[in-house]
Amino acid sequence: MTDQADNLRQAIANLGRARLSETALAVPVGAAVPVSAPAPAAEVVSALPIKARRGGPARVFTVTSGKGGVGKTNVSINLAIALSDLKYKVAILDADFGLANVEVLFGLIPKYKLLDAIHNEKTISEIVCDGPRGVKFISGGSGVEELVRLDDEQIAALISGLSGLDEEFDVIIIDTGAGLSETVVGMSLAADEVLLVTTPEPTSVTDAYALIKTLVARDRDKTVRLIVNRAESALEAADIMSKLSQVSEKFLDLKLHKLGYILNDPLVVRSVKQQQPFLIGFPQSKISRSVREIALRLMERTAFAPEKGRGLAGFFGGISKFLLYK
Repeated sequence: MTDQADNLRQAIANLGRARLSETALAVPVGAAVPVSAPAPAAEVVSALPIKARRGGPARVFTVTSGKGGVGKTNVSINLAIALSDLKYKVAILDADFGLANVEVLFGLIPKYKLLDAIHNEKTISEIVCDGPRGVKFISGGSGVEELVRLDDEQIAALISGLSGLDEEFDVIIIDTGAGLSETVVGMSLAADEVLLVTTPEPTSVTDAYALIKTLVARDRDKTVRLIVNRAESALEAADIMSKLSQVSEKFLDLKLHKLGYILNDPLVVRSVKQQQPFLIGFPQSKISRSVREIALRLMERTAFAPEKGRGLAGFFGGISKFLLYK
């Protein structure tokens, strides 16, 4: 890790210290609201391009980070709500073992967890909870790690049950743990795409690079999209994205996709205390607009190819193989 950190710091220094303009992060997304033009949530949503329900397996995104405490779960739940506002059918799987942050931030107490379905005590449909604004939610708990104790017949039965969700949902967001554990890496590799959350803090950026390096070593074709959270300005976010992208391309030969940023805002703390996502509690805030823009970029055609979706069944099939045969 020390070598990685030194390499990253040196690479950033060598690539120059020139800061980018605030327009450097701008990505054409049709009717997306400009960063400089605040607008009420109702106006924003009404202007968004609404996509019809698509066929094929659900698209699976893991939201992960190189270190904890970067706001990954807040990104997951607010992004899910923004996608639901775009008329996609969305579910979240809380796979951050032992912490159950999604249910806490939603203010929910799920009656059943993934483990209940794994042990055949409940059906898949029985463990799905109703979240806000049409978003569905599954409490993963230690369910993913339990896969290593299942035989082939049990795994096949679980995957068969999960395949039903692929017919119901367009998008499934996996809120993973943080770091470089085998389980977190396995979930990232099994998903269609990785949404990597970092903050401008040097330790967060360095750990994000370490995770990218680990993923690329196992799958050079893995799509990684970067979100900078808690940025003090668009300028700072653009600078972090640019430097991390350049380092990844130079040393890993990986094109890192810049997905967007979320500003540092005390409204996030208020929303956590209220157990209400800020996209619902503070829909006209800058942070809410930022998440809506990220949702739009994520669902552009280049990022959302129906034929590439593995679905939740494919995701669990992939991660079970990874955990069993790593």
